[in-house]
Amino acid sequence: MTTSVVLFTADLRVHDHPPLRAALHDGREVVPLFVRDPAVDGAGFAAPNRLAFLADCLRDLDASLRDRGGRLVVRSGDLVEQVCRVATEAGADEVHLAADVSAHAQRREERLRHALESQGLRLHVHDAVTTAVAPGAVTPAASDHFAVFTPYFRHWSQQRLREPLGAPRTVRVPDAVASDGLPSHEGLPGVSEGLAAGGETEGRKRLTAWLRGGLSEYGDRHDDLPGDATSRLSPHLHFGTLSPAELVHRSRAAGGPGADAFVRQLAWRDFHRQVLAARPDAAAADYRSREDRWRPEREARADIEAWREGRTGYPVVDAAMRQLRHEGWMHNRGRLLTASFLTKTLYVDWRVGARHFLELLVDGDVANNQLNWQWVAGTGTDTRPNRVLNPVAQARRFDPYGAYVRRWVGELAEVEGTAVHEPWKLRGPDRAAVDYPDPIVDLTAGLARFKQARGLG
Repeated sequence: MTTSVVLFTADLRVHDHPPLRAALHDGREVVPLFVRDPAVDGAGFAAPNRLAFLADCLRDLDASLRDRGGRLVVRSGDLVEQVCRVATEAGADEVHLAADVSAHAQRREERLRHALESQGLRLHVHDAVTTAVAPGAVTPAASDHFAVFTPYFRHWSQQRLREPLGAPRTVRVPDAVASDGLPSHEGLPGVSEGLAAGGETEGRKRLTAWLRGGLSEYGDRHDDLPGDATSRLSPHLHFGTLSPAELVHRSRAAGGPGADAFVRQLAWRDFHRQVLAARPDAAAADYRSREDRWRPEREARADIEAWREGRTGYPVVDAAMRQLRHEGWMHNRGRLLTASFLTKTLYVDWRVGARHFLELLVDGDVANNQLNWQWVAGTGTDTRPNRVLNPVAQARRFDPYGAYVRRWVGELAEVEGTAVHEPWKLRGPDRAAVDYPDPIVDLTAGLARFKQARGLG
């Protein structure tokens, strides 16, 4: 009996999993393998929220494989060494892997290919597993990637996506291949109190509920801060417990303007991946330099700390930052507001904010996180790099009655009316009764500093 190894990375599911289905061809035995690689942790993955969610995902994946007669093999150590060792133990002649886009993933794939070939083994890399459309599948005539979303989306929308695959009925794993124990998040320090559960089973439940209840209104309500009308599927996309291709197919099948708006967001995710695949250094360097001379962190330390703690004096910014700390997740409109406030109003380097987000976000993702931060900072792919979001105006528009602010900023829970967005305007006993800081920066002064720094007059 010939054997294949399937290396799971950011694709922790059994439904619509091309590497797993390919590995099972001709009735082969298969070793479903996940490697806990210290190099990944060292690259910034080992944030408590993501480790906790990962533990849920691996336990759920193991359970799904056991339902089909198999099991998940977990190993710890250098990924290339562990894959080669498992392949030798199993007598495997091939390894299957989903393609990924980060510089780390590209280097890892090259190392793995070289090591396997030296042992006479084949590496099969599968595209469009962690994306709906593979990076590089659509390119403009004069470049290796699209630098602007609108033309990318036009070409992306014309692609014929592969049909989603069902989960295999049977998975046979060689008995001789041993496994480490599954990780647990019990007692893991630093996990957000309101962190959602992980795993494919949970992800598919959320997807079904979303398609039945939230998708139809998404186009009108996706920016509704208090309504919380987004899918909350981003952690499952990040860990691959849901298939992007399946999400596009099922959303399009549901139809309507809500589906169109949601599919557009999935295309944004693919867009960032094709940018990062072509420009891996954009994870840390400006994609388009604006010659910024950001405030030194030492000088801006107090402002940065107030931003992190949700004590800037701007209620909608503070509400979003407190949601992030409590849930390990933040509403997308909140992400835009808090990023604009840090980079444009406080004029702090986008990398400071991106680093903080990666410390807490369960969906913290190099492509989406870093390139969204660059988009807001104006150093990325935004065609209006100097736009500044006014937090008061944004709060009035997307949280008109202050429900989102009151939910997350307890000090303002009893403030009536729209004064909740500008508590510094309260007078006398009303202001004295509110234990909430004054703004750390005047918006007009912040805007003037940004314009001067960017040479906008």
